[in-house]
Amino acid sequence: MDRGRGRGQDRGGRGGGRGGSGGGRGGGPPGRGSPAPSSGGYQSRGGGPPGDRGGYRGGDRGGYRGGDRGGYRGGDRGGFRGGDRGGFRGGDRGGFGGGRGRGGVFAPDRPLNVDARLADGSQDALVASMRSLRMKDNELPSRPDFGTAGQAIKLRTNFFPINVPKGPVHEYDITLDPAVQNRRLKRRIFQLAEQTNEWKQAGLPGRAAHDHSAKMFAPMKINTPLAIRVVYSDEDDEEEQRDQQREPREYTLTIKYIQAIDTQGLVRYLEGQPQARDYDFAPVVTAMNIILAAHPSRVVGGGVMVGRNKFFHPSPMAPPVPLGGALEAWRGFYSSVRPAWKQLMVNVNVCTTAFYTPGNLAVSMIEFMNRAPSARLASFVRGIRVKTTHLGYRKSAKTVAKVNARQHRFTAEGMGEVTVEQYFLRKYNIRLQYPDLPLIDVGGQKQNFLPAEVCVILEKQPYRGKVPDELTANMLAVACQYPNVNGDAITNRGLLELGLSQSPPPANAFGITVGSEMAVVPGRILPPPTVRYSGGSPQQVDDRASWNMRGVRFAVGARMDKWAVLLIQDGNPRDEFQGPADPELERTWRGFADMCKRSGMAVDQSPPQIGVAQLPRKTFEDPLRKGAVQRIREALLAMRPKPKIVLVVLSNGDRHVYSGLKHLCDVFLDVATVCVHAAKIRKEKGQLQYFANVALKFNIKLGGVNHELAEQNMAWLNREPTMLVGMDVTHPGVGTVRGTPSIAAV
Repeated sequence: MDRGRGRGQDRGGRGGGRGGSGGGRGGGPPGRGSPAPSSGGYQSRGGGPPGDRGGYRGGDRGGYRGGDRGGYRGGDRGGFRGGDRGGFRGGDRGGFGGGRGRGGVFAPDRPLNVDARLADGSQDALVASMRSLRMKDNELPSRPDFGTAGQAIKLRTNFFPINVPKGPVHEYDITLDPAVQNRRLKRRIFQLAEQTNEWKQAGLPGRAAHDHSAKMFAPMKINTPLAIRVVYSDEDDEEEQRDQQREPREYTLTIKYIQAIDTQGLVRYLEGQPQARDYDFAPVVTAMNIILAAHPSRVVGGGVMVGRNKFFHPSPMAPPVPLGGALEAWRGFYSSVRPAWKQLMVNVNVCTTAFYTPGNLAVSMIEFMNRAPSARLASFVRGIRVKTTHLGYRKSAKTVAKVNARQHRFTAEGMGEVTVEQYFLRKYNIRLQYPDLPLIDVGGQKQNFLPAEVCVILEKQPYRGKVPDELTANMLAVACQYPNVNGDAITNRGLLELGLSQSPPPANAFGITVGSEMAVVPGRILPPPTVRYSGGSPQQVDDRASWNMRGVRFAVGARMDKWAVLLIQDGNPRDEFQGPADPELERTWRGFADMCKRSGMAVDQSPPQIGVAQLPRKTFEDPLRKGAVQRIREALLAMRPKPKIVLVVLSNGDRHVYSGLKHLCDVFLDVATVCVHAAKIRKEKGQLQYFANVALKFNIKLGGVNHELAEQNMAWLNREPTMLVGMDVTHPGVGTVRGTPSIAAV
């Protein structure tokens, strides 16, 4: 089967999408991206609580109010790709600038010549030479040929050629004594080691590249083992002066020689020479990644490194964009070295990551809870670095305590037993403004509680948790940009900030240079398929991978009987629907049923059962609302007869309620459910399209078929006995317990 992609590069992102109904347009723009960053950047994986692409709205209905004893009353990937989701055009709200016009790197008058290594026919010759090979039972087949179907095109990619050094690269192992697990502490120890005389006398400045952990590479061999004694000091001068009264912390950094890596073997391997087929290219790729990351990870000027290969350097051209909830989006760049045909390449991509907005921790916690009621406060606080306002110490928060400043009592010297609120008033003359907020544990082995309001969030800290669902739309608005916007950002800012537009230390010491022009590869646009609906009406897919579904009916419409509506209420006076007798609720479900009928489903004329689940209020003591699922269970079991499918109307985007409801219905009650957001399904603007999208889910879950491919598009399946296998792997998300396995389904 022909595949429409460029030769000689890694595969791009996947495109396409689903069809809408009732006047909508099926599908969506095809992906244009290169492989996504490994972690830390923003990735939209689908799934999750319901709603349209915008994610859940608000969360500002109520929220935490000052020092009121009532406490909590609460009630969005970069990537080199296109998309018609909007993004920021012309620099609005700090975007990269630009719009949909084809200027800059994609200007029509800019030369577009396929790389010579791909245009000389050598790939075709190699493929032809493999046709006579015979496979063993445990071997994978070689590629039979390149695609020939469709229209040949040229593609500009976000890959840049690397000049591989001719000499060997020397690898070293680094150990710390005593051992250190904290990455921030490790990074600081390496910074201090680079300032020592031992480091300088070994000739390492400007010539060595390391990962701030265990590996180092240099263009020369040094005398080893080399032991470097480091006396630790924090970057904060004030704290360093106070620490002079304490016992100094010392570490020994030991460098040992490992091997000389032959880079010329990689050249032979990339050329496809038979004698090099067993060459292990991984050590060279690892070395190149660390060498190219050395400059941006050390650059002066306030840059931040996230993970091993994402770098963020705020500038007037790309300032942080507020997301709400005391978070802001930073745009940066990601680099990764990849082997390609006859060439080692570096993939440079735009990436977006959420950072904390500097400010008072208590105010930030309140803003986070009000904007993201479905998220756990502990995920916001865990690992955050703060500076105390009363003593000036820097601390890392472990978690949120289950008590507040008015509840927690301890014995203080000269005061006896006091609350935290009383202690700060007597000791520091500080009257707490938010005594009902939970305390923050900043201790090490022992607990050490502090009021959040005496802590200030330090700048330049990436948010390690999952971006709350309520802020997803804002994140996507920053991350999703047009190809020309990302392309210009990569070539103008990315190469410069990553140190790839020139050859700074230590890359120049190795003789490594990176080309400034994006690699151009051949590709093909495959003929679009024809989508067929009831009555054989064909719909042609256009060049944006979308098609018009106005007036069409599902290929096979399911029977929609014994269905029900479950209204989830949070007790908020501003809930969209006030109960089962609310006329707006009836108008909504009748409109949805009518859309299902117009789309080709056989809808029972009798009205659905209406159930209501009144959930308990979310509090600091019970942020997950453990009793919520039981209330939902009772409401569903009260429905007689048992419904086949339930339209669940959620009042907000609480993902704990959503996941608990899905687990209950799928595992225990065996009831199909489709969840919608009350505010979205009630909103008149775009309501028909929303109904149509939900009808797609209803029809599939009731056994219908939404659309089919025309027979001519499926003919290739009948040429030989063929089995289609669907596979998917779900990897642990951000914040999951270490060691959580990936789950594969076939």
